[in-house]
Amino acid sequence: MSGASMALEARVRADLAKIAHPQAAWLVPKPGPDGRPALDVLVVGGGQSGIAIAFGLLRSQVTNFEVLDKSEQGQEGPWLSYARMHTLRSPKHYTGPDLDIPSLTYQSWHEARFGEDDWRDLELIPRQLWADYLLWFRRVVGIPVRNGCEVIEIAPAAGGLLAATVQNAAGIETLYARKIVLATGQEGMGDWSIPQPLSHLPASLCAHAAQPIDFAGLRGKQVAVIGAGASAFDNAAAALEAGAAMVHLFCRRAEIQLVQPYRWLTFRGFLRHFSDLDDAWRWRFMRAILEMREGFPQATYDRCAHHGNFHLHEGAPIEAARATDGGVALQTPGGVFAADFVICGTGIDMNFVGRPELRNCAANIATWADRYQPPADERNPRLGRFPYLADDYALRERVPGATPWISQIHVFAIASTMSFGPSGSSINAMTTAVPKLVHGLTRGLFRADIERHWASFRAYDVPQAVIER
Repeated sequence: MSGASMALEARVRADLAKIAHPQAAWLVPKPGPDGRPALDVLVVGGGQSGIAIAFGLLRSQVTNFEVLDKSEQGQEGPWLSYARMHTLRSPKHYTGPDLDIPSLTYQSWHEARFGEDDWRDLELIPRQLWADYLLWFRRVVGIPVRNGCEVIEIAPAAGGLLAATVQNAAGIETLYARKIVLATGQEGMGDWSIPQPLSHLPASLCAHAAQPIDFAGLRGKQVAVIGAGASAFDNAAAALEAGAAMVHLFCRRAEIQLVQPYRWLTFRGFLRHFSDLDDAWRWRFMRAILEMREGFPQATYDRCAHHGNFHLHEGAPIEAARATDGGVALQTPGGVFAADFVICGTGIDMNFVGRPELRNCAANIATWADRYQPPADERNPRLGRFPYLADDYALRERVPGATPWISQIHVFAIASTMSFGPSGSSINAMTTAVPKLVHGLTRGLFRADIERHWASFRAYDVPQAVIER
């Protein structure tokens, strides 16, 4: 470790010590059905959101928690798996899990490692360096993450607790917790979406952009990419750089989306108070934003466009697809295109039933369609399937009283978007979204223990001074 890096870590420790007040412990572990202390919070997901939440809990003197991630250390989140861009798309000055602590920002880490001049010359953050920074962050603030642990079921348990069944290399274990946070990013509460005309194709001919893809095997092949967001372009570029003979990118819109709505909404008023709006305004905003989809930066387009064998097709929805001898025939309004392999950069769809960890409550999770009926010209069935969350990111019941325990499950993922705007899967919103979630968690823990706090107050008899009479 360099001298600059050592100095930065010393500064982090000093900064955190200066703002640690109040440091008094205020939680007492509840006994679980197994006789061991139950966790106050179980965080599922050890990516950027999970470690930011854990950091927020530590700063709130909530120390009895665990963070689980199904991936191996360093593979949390998308950065070294299905993220195929060279750099983050967020501007380099956007802050993330640091929660407004200057010494914990990516900029501070980068300058300590590479120097201030390198930071000044940097345009966008390389995704490998962002992944390295997240590992440094969790180490320097002391966040324990148990890797290789997947939550496969959540159920109610005695004493108002939740039971999380966890699968790992050693077998199956049960963890008991008062609250569970699903900080599971893009996957969250749904499935990766493959358009219906392509859904019958075998994996040998079609894959979603979030799945493992053998790009080396696409060398010399005809590749079709469905979708026109940044992820679609990233995958098209990866195929081109791997030596694909031809890459066709099909956009169903008449004109490709160039405006990035998330740049407009990145101001504290929107990020902090969007969730305070009534349902009509929340629906109106997020429907408009999500139907626009995200635009892509110039570098993302240029990475594809400088290849002469890249072809962009606008106004070209896939109407039908059929497997052929060794390939796929795609029917579009412009004719039939032959491809050896199809990559779908088509996002995610909410599907609670498809999540094994939610099988005990999926049918009773309230959605936006359950709680709000928009005007006819604003209807969108896909967005209506998003969960309708409480003000602390907790699940709500479709039928009150059927599964009351789900109010202790909090969702901080892309599934939070309709209720909270950019939050659980956006770097630009972490500085406001994570504190909002943490405040909700601590509020619930405090309220549940109010009788104990009253008894503690009544028993408090520590004098501040000694009087001599």
